[in-house]
Amino acid sequence: MSIFAEAEKRRAVNRFKSRVDVDVDGNVQEFDVREDEEQNKKFEEIIELLLAAGYFRARIKGLSPFDKVVGGMTWCIEASNFDVDVDLLFQENSSIGQKIALTEKIVVVLPRMKCPHRLDPHQIQGLDFIHIFPVIQWLVKRAIETREEFGDYIRSYSVSQYSKFHTTPDELEFESRKDNATGTMTGLKQAYQPKRKFKKPDSANEADEETQVSMTLLEYGRRYGLSRSVTQESAKAAKKKAMAARLGKGADDDKAAQEAEAERIAEEKRINTLMEEMAETAEGTLSSSAVGSIMGLQSAEIQQMAMEYEEKRVGRSTGDKEDKPSGAQAHQRMVTTLQKQIGAKEKEKEEVETKYSNWHKEYSEAQQRMAEVQAYQQKIAEEMQKLKELETEENKSVLKQLRALVGMNENLKKQEHQFKAHCKEEMERLKIAISKLQSGEGDEDSEEKERLTAISKQLEADKEKLQKIRLLLARKNREIALLQRKIDEVPSRTELTQYQRRFIELYGQVASTLTETRQFFTLYNTLEDQKAFMEKEFGILTQIHENFDMAMNSEKNKDLFLKQVEQILDGIKKDKERLNRRRQDEKMQRDSSNDVYLELVEKQRNYYKTVKDFQDECRKNEIYTAKLKAKRAQ
Repeated sequence: MSIFAEAEKRRAVNRFKSRVDVDVDGNVQEFDVREDEEQNKKFEEIIELLLAAGYFRARIKGLSPFDKVVGGMTWCIEASNFDVDVDLLFQENSSIGQKIALTEKIVVVLPRMKCPHRLDPHQIQGLDFIHIFPVIQWLVKRAIETREEFGDYIRSYSVSQYSKFHTTPDELEFESRKDNATGTMTGLKQAYQPKRKFKKPDSANEADEETQVSMTLLEYGRRYGLSRSVTQESAKAAKKKAMAARLGKGADDDKAAQEAEAERIAEEKRINTLMEEMAETAEGTLSSSAVGSIMGLQSAEIQQMAMEYEEKRVGRSTGDKEDKPSGAQAHQRMVTTLQKQIGAKEKEKEEVETKYSNWHKEYSEAQQRMAEVQAYQQKIAEEMQKLKELETEENKSVLKQLRALVGMNENLKKQEHQFKAHCKEEMERLKIAISKLQSGEGDEDSEEKERLTAISKQLEADKEKLQKIRLLLARKNREIALLQRKIDEVPSRTELTQYQRRFIELYGQVASTLTETRQFFTLYNTLEDQKAFMEKEFGILTQIHENFDMAMNSEKNKDLFLKQVEQILDGIKKDKERLNRRRQDEKMQRDSSNDVYLELVEKQRNYYKTVKDFQDECRKNEIYTAKLKAKRAQ
């Protein structure tokens, strides 16, 4: 019954909340505040906030409001990456001392977290939910922000930890295909990498640059030629030259073809000569068919070189002759000139097309910017029209005032720029004056210099005096602080009263805890005795059940079995009698203790009655004494 009485007492006490406050004089005042609807509403909102943040321990109905709120605050502080010297799974239904220590630790952490709300330990201990709610709200917000900030990091860390010991099906498939793909890529690189087929002779280093380039490319099986654009232009020029040649006579056509063929043969001979000078490498040989295929692939370049050779040859031959050139030669020169002009015009055409594309791009960008500016201008015009429509007779004066203010703002900005410019000029002038004074210019102002020197000496003396005064002030402040600490170490009457009250509460809490512990020990001993008797009974029944079939086989075993059962019954009866005697003794002891308790209660009642009577007599004595003094005074 004492456990239920203690629970009922706690429920009755929880209907009131003790609040401690400090007045202006520093005296501690404690008063009870009855719970109201606003406090309950704030408590429900706090529980909803904690559940939304993820603190589901607040759902447990067996916990007290103090355990739910303080546990939620501790959990939010831990979730915000701040250390609290508190066990998160702290003991439920803590004593008053444990609650004070716990709330003080939480209040110390809040300023380090830069919490904008102030909270005192007695407000948490007294469950002042109105002041606790903004702190809980800020802590939940801070915990959610910290969780979002470190969520990606924790997720990537968990993935990396998972990848150290486990693999996914995609990774297994990638690992199975990795070796094959790596081998394939290595084979492709080896198959398509350049291979050296020939080796240049030592005499190649003394040749001209063009020959060295051709021999270097021939080392790797490549024929030196012009770029693609030049090749296309040369092919076009060759076609135009062939069309122009068809317009001439047949003899001239045959002669031009023979000359082109001769140039091609000369180029082939030059390349063959270079190939003969180069030695084959050990990697492989180059057959005559391969050389023929290389020559066939580079036929366009060979034709182009033959045409250039023909032009140079014709120009040189015509320069040597002093007589008038023939018609074929004049036609050939005209065709060559026209081809050069066509090539130049095509180059100019390409340059013009490039410039046109660049200008067209700039024009498109300018059109786009102009469209954006026009749209913005149209938007400004619409907004201005809306402002004009909003203008009425009522707000006309306000708009006029706003316009005047805007104009004044612009004027002030202009004045500010002018003032800054003037300040810069003045600063430059002063810098120049200072530099002149420092350089010793103006010896005629010796009196001014002496005055400045005296002022500087006086300034130094005053600075030294000020420093000495500051040192004395610091020494006095340290002495004052030391005396204040000594005064604070001596507790006041109010603090002693509060300490006494807390010690009394602690004593009551310890007494109730001791009583509960004794009850738990008693319950444990009782259950242990019940367990022992039940195990003994189970053993007896098991023994009887096992020996029953054996005893029924013969008459002798049956008599022996019956004797054993009788002995067991006698032992059980003796144990029962012994327990009954023990129960009677305990009952007598309880009755005697109850009689003693009733006597003590009666004595306590008489004591209180006597004290009350004594206080009444003292009060009467004081009244009579005051009346007697008043009569004597009269």
